[in-house]
Amino acid sequence: MKDLMRQKIAVDQKVADLLIKQIQIESKSSANYLAMAGWCSMQGYENSADFFFEQSNEEREHMLKIYKFLADMGIQPKVAEVGAVEHDYASLREIFETSLEMEIAVTESINEIMATCKKVNDFRTERFLNWFIDEQLEEEYIARRAIELMDLLGEDQKGLFMFDERVKSISYEK
Repeated sequence: MKDLMRQKIAVDQKVADLLIKQIQIESKSSANYLAMAGWCSMQGYENSADFFFEQSNEEREHMLKIYKFLADMGIQPKVAEVGAVEHDYASLREIFETSLEMEIAVTESINEIMATCKKVNDFRTERFLNWFIDEQLEEEYIARRAIELMDLLGEDQKGLFMFDERVKSISYEK
């Protein structure tokens, strides 16, 4: 019985490898958002800093969700190496554009995992990933709306001040 308990439960190895890679992506995103929060704080964009502190925490939670899922499925998850993180940005716009690029990359990665699940009939992991599909819809929406708000308000001092005042109110209603 002991050997049966140690067997992998229901995750295909290809899918498990992609999930382990996703742990690294989520971890790197968390670190990048933390660096963005620091930059915003140093520039006096306190609401934008708070926005990115929250984003950093969310990405860490996503990483832990995948980590725990793998452990629950009998697969040894691996702690991700983050690597170099950008700390210097030319503007608030660059940070929000980078944020959108990161979210699009995460969506593409989740989609790849989902497609692999479908190919190998890994229905449990597919069901688990549905939450991430919904989450990415929200994350991309908010990143896009932030850039649109910046476009609307402008990037002069007054526009950026108004943007910073409103950025945390951007939300996605399901």
